Amino acid sequence: MTDTSPASPLAVGADGFQFYATTEADPWFTPETPVTIEPMQTFPGTFLRLDAPAQEIDGFGVCFNELGWVALSRLSEAERNEVLRQVFAPGVGTDLTVCRMPVGANDFATDWYSYDEVDGDFALEHFSVEHDDATLVPYIQAAKAHRPDLTLWASPWGPPSWFKRNKHYACAAPNPMSEQTAFDNGLPPDNQIEEGTDGLILTEEVLDAYARYFGKFIDAYAERGIDISMVMPQNEFNSAQIYPACTWTPEGLIAFLKHLVPEMERRGVKVFFGTMERPDDTMVEKVLADPEVGPHIAGAGFQWDGKRAVPFVHHNHPELKIYQSEQECGDGRNDWRYARYAWTMMRHYFNNGACVYDYWNLALDEGGVSRWGWSQNSLVTVDPETGKSRFTYEYYVLRHLSGFVQPGARFVPTLSYTGYENLLAFHNPDGSVVVAAQNDMTTPQDFVVGVGNKNVSFTAPADSLVTVVVPAEHVEVAPKPLA
Repeated sequence: MTDTSPASPLAVGADGFQFYATTEADPWFTPETPVTIEPMQTFPGTFLRLDAPAQEIDGFGVCFNELGWVALSRLSEAERNEVLRQVFAPGVGTDLTVCRMPVGANDFATDWYSYDEVDGDFALEHFSVEHDDATLVPYIQAAKAHRPDLTLWASPWGPPSWFKRNKHYACAAPNPMSEQTAFDNGLPPDNQIEEGTDGLILTEEVLDAYARYFGKFIDAYAERGIDISMVMPQNEFNSAQIYPACTWTPEGLIAFLKHLVPEMERRGVKVFFGTMERPDDTMVEKVLADPEVGPHIAGAGFQWDGKRAVPFVHHNHPELKIYQSEQECGDGRNDWRYARYAWTMMRHYFNNGACVYDYWNLALDEGGVSRWGWSQNSLVTVDPETGKSRFTYEYYVLRHLSGFVQPGARFVPTLSYTGYENLLAFHNPDGSVVVAAQNDMTTPQDFVVGVGNKNVSFTAPADSLVTVVVPAEHVEVAPKPLA
């Protein structure tokens, strides 16, 4: 895994099929055993329910973090440009289209900052995003050079510190038993803010100023040629963290959303609920049930343990857009074990209504250590000593879907009577069908997938992920299979 420019996915087989596999030993190749197709004269292992398509897919993405640009800035201009081409350019690699960014500092910023740290400046006269001109702005602009139509959404990790009850960017002090002790955030233990409480000062003066803070953020980025289409009010609103954070109750969020929604609607910016990282769907339901706020919430973002609430929210609100807002972050090892786990997360979210799947760090230095002292994974790692980059296993796992599933595709539910359920399928706007599957066995596995009125057969190598793209001319929607 030392290549910088992975092989192009555009090679097409003799019958128009594309077929790619990833294993621990070889992260991107076409298996020797070809894909075959024939009329459905035998029972397939899996039926694709093309007759009952589910949610429309908006796209895949990543989060732009300051430390990612620090890492990429170690590369030569040519290598950095090639990395970003592989990540964002249409038809090349991961083909990312819907990305996230922070509002001010997040936990992978170079350090804490907000856009206005002047206590009492409710008029926001000192508001400025100039800090971002050194990192996030060039980062996003470099991505947009390859993907001009890139869609962006944003959320804060924390508000200006003087908006909070404890006047500090964090909510928690480092645990003296943890490895983060060396990264003391300066918060006294007796000034912490607990989960399940509102960390923001909930006066009308603060709520109004904070909503206008969002508005000035949107405007400042628009002036730099970067349009933001949607915001979520808070990253992980239940988490009392040692890095930039702010806890909220659903009631506190409702109070803030009454100010935020009109501020965003004046700019044509959507508002989602999130991000949600607890398995309690009632937190979402309380906000959606508010008669003033609920009708204006266009979607919801879930990450980490919030994934356990997704099935219930999607069942109760099938019209609500579901974003997987941050893939779980790993431990900086970027190993095959975690890449295999990443596939299970993708299966969970798409099977439960997700229309966007956002990875976390695009790039980090090897080891992936944050300003606050822990390691996380990334799609690309950079060696600070050599100034060279490499794509990680998770880049290829993401690429198995994002490189082939087009915006506007419909997720296709599957039906198996024999346990062949470890796959995902999508019907693209151009008529092609994408089938991605995991073989978690130590021997090759044969798949027979019913696509319309035909059987598509392929063999997945041992311990692999594979993607097969069935051309539109081979796809015909057949009547639904026997129930």
